[in-house]
Amino acid sequence: MAARKSIDDKVIDAGLALAAAEGWGGLTLGQIAHTAKVSLADLHDRFSSKGDIVRAYSRRTDVRVLRAVDPEDQEGERPKDRIFDVLMLRFDELQHDKQAVAAIARAMSRDPFSLLASTRPAVQSMQWMLEAASIDVEGMTGAVRARVLGAVWLAAFRVWLDDGEELAKTMAELDHRLQQSSALWGQGEAASAEA
Repeated sequence: MAARKSIDDKVIDAGLALAAAEGWGGLTLGQIAHTAKVSLADLHDRFSSKGDIVRAYSRRTDVRVLRAVDPEDQEGERPKDRIFDVLMLRFDELQHDKQAVAAIARAMSRDPFSLLASTRPAVQSMQWMLEAASIDVEGMTGAVRARVLGAVWLAAFRVWLDDGEELAKTMAELDHRLQQSSALWGQGEAASAEA
């Protein structure tokens, strides 16, 4: 028997379904509540805006990626390779909702306020991805790493939006961007131990 969805998951899934079918920009919270079969009051209790729903989706994606990471698989890998593997897990997770994610990205690219509001949560997600790759995120170096990884992610994300099922172009772009900033992650065993 399938587990019952939480209200948060119902709302997120309804938002994704509507975004894929109709686009994101013109959607109302009322439409999302109706599709999710939850009251507007229940939706309001958890989300104050569509941006909140996007951020909740991002956090849900973070959790799913963190659950999928196997520390044993990372043993002996260079820091850059660990980050690559973690971010590819994230792309694999987004792949399930690609049409919706693309619609949301298009709408947000036309809304500077939404882009500004998404900056901090995006950096926090990258901090979690670094944690998953066993890369230190403490202090100033960690803050710089998270922001640089955010730029790496954004460059690869733009390629992913137009990439095929195999994600070959996404992988190439991600590898290239990580290599460009490899001094931040380190390459050898010493860097791995430090991370």
